[in-house]
Amino acid sequence: MSFRNILIPIEESALLESMLDSGLATARRFNSNMEGMPIRRALLEVVAVGPDGFVGATAHLVEDFERDETQRASRCREKFFDFMRAHNVPLVDPTAIGDSVSATWNEQSAPGDAMVGNRGRLFDLIVVGRPARDASTPRMSTLEAGLFDSGRPLLIAPPTPPATLGDTIVIAWNGSTETARTIAFANGFLRHAKKVVVLSVEGAMVPGPTGAELAQYLARKGIPAEHKDILNPDKPAGEVMLREATALGADLLVKGGYTQSRVRQMIFGGATSHILANAELPIFMAH
Repeated sequence: MSFRNILIPIEESALLESMLDSGLATARRFNSNMEGMPIRRALLEVVAVGPDGFVGATAHLVEDFERDETQRASRCREKFFDFMRAHNVPLVDPTAIGDSVSATWNEQSAPGDAMVGNRGRLFDLIVVGRPARDASTPRMSTLEAGLFDSGRPLLIAPPTPPATLGDTIVIAWNGSTETARTIAFANGFLRHAKKVVVLSVEGAMVPGPTGAELAQYLARKGIPAEHKDILNPDKPAGEVMLREATALGADLLVKGGYTQSRVRQMIFGGATSHILANAELPIFMAH
């Protein structure tokens, strides 16, 4: 899969630079267009409760909220434009069709994270930031809207902008349908990589092909791949995957999203949850 059309949902975040750098690194590899889109918060309900117990809408709060969101979207637009100008990326009309790196801006985004999933269906890749524990943005709800509602893969940017992206790829293989689908989406990255390693962790596998079988499959596609099996791991699978990816010098981790249900991972933990909370390298993920 080639990533000629990349969506970057923009919000005010400490990870915005890393998101834009990750998007640009991908765009330069595939001669892509990057569309910036502001994430507008949704005003589900603005109410005030009076002494009589009745609930009524407060017009001034609605106006203040809408004004704040308009100003926020304007700041996001300027940050996106400033980044593209600084990196000599031409800003083109959204209807333009080209075969070189370019950027466009979508001003007509609807409020709410659902827009990321809806709009994302028109793109080959969605770039989001890794949700942060100690900040309001990036939000997990934005990531999950893209992951579950778009039918497209995500590139999850780490807190620090990556120096390289996709030269050494580690596939976190667990035998699952989700990961098999993610690998199919990642084909473009895999074909450009200098090194690909299939990593399997004992205890984290589901019924399915082994890591060695996956490496053989990739080799038949013209993607030389090594495989590494971690037996008797000393830590939970997600922690082991990140540790091994770092040891292998990976600058991209390919991971299927949520083989277990989100609720189960929330309660009991899981590899996806750990990686989303702790990864310091870009993650390519699909469900």
